[in-house]
Amino acid sequence: MKETLSAGLQRLGLELSAPQIEQIAAFGEAVLEKNKVMNLTAITDPKQAAELHLLDSLTLLKVLPLAGKSLLDVGTGAGFPGVPLKLAEPSLRLTLLDSLQKRMRWLETEALPALGAEARFLSGRAEDFAREQRERFDVVSSRAVARLNLLCELCLPFVHRGGYFLAMKGVLAKEELHEAANAIRLLGGSYERSEEFEIGGAVHSVIVIHKTGKTPEQYPRSWARMKQKPL
Repeated sequence: MKETLSAGLQRLGLELSAPQIEQIAAFGEAVLEKNKVMNLTAITDPKQAAELHLLDSLTLLKVLPLAGKSLLDVGTGAGFPGVPLKLAEPSLRLTLLDSLQKRMRWLETEALPALGAEARFLSGRAEDFAREQRERFDVVSSRAVARLNLLCELCLPFVHRGGYFLAMKGVLAKEELHEAANAIRLLGGSYERSEEFEIGGAVHSVIVIHKTGKTPEQYPRSWARMKQKPL
């Protein structure tokens, strides 16, 4: 895993210290070990995990400068992309949000303490936290959670004006972006650019949405309402 990670960082043009690479690889290994008793990932091969989880997460360092920023990772699951980003950029003020309490408990009580990394943990649905955490974050990230039009309604309310929402997408990125154009506009966002990275033999995209206005107070709606009538 460490060799794959090191080689991939070189290809991406990212320079991390040897201890940082050790830490990030150790986190990947911890995910695979815990996956034996808890459903964290469908990927069980160390090389694939290094590429599709660790390196994929770290591409965000090529998209925006994250030093000193507050970042909310919505639907973090096993901790991607948030935890690798924190290990690579220790000054990042990280908050992890996920609806599955067992995963969050593992990250909070086992995984991050073992790595000496700190984060805030929110266990529940994003739409339920949107009121108390509204427009508090410099950056919000999300990976493989929902289609972009739904994801924008979940994530953009958390971003303060001038901040960014980074949506990590795969082969359907352009299609989803077209579908989400109305949602982005209604929610106070502005599409800025997409950046593509070749990870594990496939093209992965990061859609960069700048928060240029205020999200109307009625958003986000309930998850059932979002799915029933997407913006």
